[in-house]
Amino acid sequence: MATTLKPGKKQPPESAPELTPEHAYEGDYPPTEKKPALFHPHAADPHIRLEPLQLDFLFRLADALNTTLDLNTLMHRVADLVRAVIDFRIFAILLINDRTHELWMRFQTGHSPEVERTRVRLGRGIVGQAAVQRHSILVPDVTLVENYIPANPLVRSELAVPLIVKNKVIGVLDIESEEVGYFTVEHQRLLELTASRMAIAVENARLYTRVSRQAQTLTVLQEISRDITSILDPDDLLERIGSLMKRVIDFHMFTILLWNPRTEQYEHRFSTRYGERVTRQRTILPGEGIIGTAALERTPILSPDVRKDPRYRNENPETRSELAAPLLYKGNVIGVIDLEHTRVNYYNEDHQRTLTTLAAQVAISIANARLYQRLAEEEHRMERDLDMAREVQLRLLPSAPPRPAHAEIAASFQPARSIGGDLYDFLDYGPATSLDADSQSLANPILLPADAPAPMRTTLAIGDVSGKAAPAALYAALVSGILRSLTPQRLLPSALLKALNDALQERKLDSQYVTMLIALWNDADRTLRVANAGSVQPLHVTRGNSATDALEIRTICAEGFPLGLFPGATYDELTIQTQPGDLLVFFSDGIVDATNGHGEMFSSERLATLLAHHPTAHQSAQQAVDAILEAVHTFRAGTEHFDDETIVVLKVT
Repeated sequence: MATTLKPGKKQPPESAPELTPEHAYEGDYPPTEKKPALFHPHAADPHIRLEPLQLDFLFRLADALNTTLDLNTLMHRVADLVRAVIDFRIFAILLINDRTHELWMRFQTGHSPEVERTRVRLGRGIVGQAAVQRHSILVPDVTLVENYIPANPLVRSELAVPLIVKNKVIGVLDIESEEVGYFTVEHQRLLELTASRMAIAVENARLYTRVSRQAQTLTVLQEISRDITSILDPDDLLERIGSLMKRVIDFHMFTILLWNPRTEQYEHRFSTRYGERVTRQRTILPGEGIIGTAALERTPILSPDVRKDPRYRNENPETRSELAAPLLYKGNVIGVIDLEHTRVNYYNEDHQRTLTTLAAQVAISIANARLYQRLAEEEHRMERDLDMAREVQLRLLPSAPPRPAHAEIAASFQPARSIGGDLYDFLDYGPATSLDADSQSLANPILLPADAPAPMRTTLAIGDVSGKAAPAALYAALVSGILRSLTPQRLLPSALLKALNDALQERKLDSQYVTMLIALWNDADRTLRVANAGSVQPLHVTRGNSATDALEIRTICAEGFPLGLFPGATYDELTIQTQPGDLLVFFSDGIVDATNGHGEMFSSERLATLLAHHPTAHQSAQQAVDAILEAVHTFRAGTEHFDDETIVVLKVT
């Protein structure tokens, strides 16, 4: 069991044969003798043996150093081991700050808090000299040393040993006593042994701590990256960045500035001071101050002491260290992120690397948030425009269907989007007239008794423009305008389609066309003249002549080329004689092409079956429209519209 070395009392050495240095290093000794004790290879006299006490101490020291990588635990264990063999009251382990080249206390016992916070320059005091001279210094009486730092006026003797690893001094072990000549050469050698092994352990612990911190930082950066990429509101994003930044780098002042291309300046967008958000109106030009310089040079800038940095702009008088990094996105500096602290030399290269890594993700998140904001503003503007366009489109449609004496007319328009490309219209051709067989327009009115209501002629127009949404709606408005402009000519259906086609040829748009059906209702004789330009063929629902008086569904087979595709196109026309109770159903392809969740279409067959068997569809024009819309809606079962749906029904009375 090892006993404590008391000052001034040396332990008697064991009897052992005298060995040369070669024996000490190579392990050679006389074969007739017992194996000698180990030697301290770095001692001034290599013939001095390590006593059993020292050997036991080294075993325990190796065990303490090899079983932990935590720097605090390591230093506590070393202090306890040294105390077991050297009775001390004041002990310190000082490490060198590579940036400031100063010694600072990493562990201490016996010193006051003021002394613990003291930084010692290399070469100053006994510990500073030990670091510079790279060997231990034993001072029996510190009052006789001119370079002594009187941190404790009661201290009389001191022993300082440098910590050296890979030929680099990383710190100093320092022991002080209130007795003159307290420390001996044995103490010095024992502390040198401790320092030689502790230096490696300290370096390993610092490396482990650095790697662990880097791994933790990368984990936090990943969490931050995932967090900020989910925020698309620019103001919320900047505030969140400020709160998340503190998880990896501490700061007292935090600022994000963004580039304004209009003013060509960096403007404060978010700032905090001691955790409280502050508003700043100042702007910074490229190259102005530390922030502007970081932006101009496109590289992070670390200022250990802003008081000595001519680039610093004194916005916060208490600031001592500053770290600024540019926000780069697609090769452009879109802003700068800036951190300030009240301690000198607070930020280091690790902070700079972390901020640079984080700045890259912050730049992407800010760019995405600003893009999202622009898209949201553009979408909002488009919604307003679409609302206005929908209002205009609805105004272009008839406010109410006409009311002929011998017919009922009902209509419905359901756009697939806010606006659509379908259109329908009712053109008033005035009182019923006789037809000049050689003319394409209506002639003189038919003479009726004075007390009889005047029969009317009404033209029904149903169109479907190619495409959807705004382009189709604009083209539909063009077609509707041309159609209305031709109304005074009172053209027959085939002639009206030809005139529309010629007018659209004069205003031809590539890949744009419209299918249209024109039907002229003569209320005097209950006839319908029909011409078709590529539209869906309408249905004629009438009572059959069979004994069951069942409804018959006939397709009105009128065909023709769509309008706007072929110049000089002509159109056929047919006349249908109707009777009271008949239904004439006109519809766009959005009705029969409506699709359910299984990919099935509503189809003309389902529409015909509905019209033949629905209990109320044939009772009025409006009930027919309602029945068709309800059936299509039920068939889709929540499937989204993909095309506009237009229905016009004429019931003969």
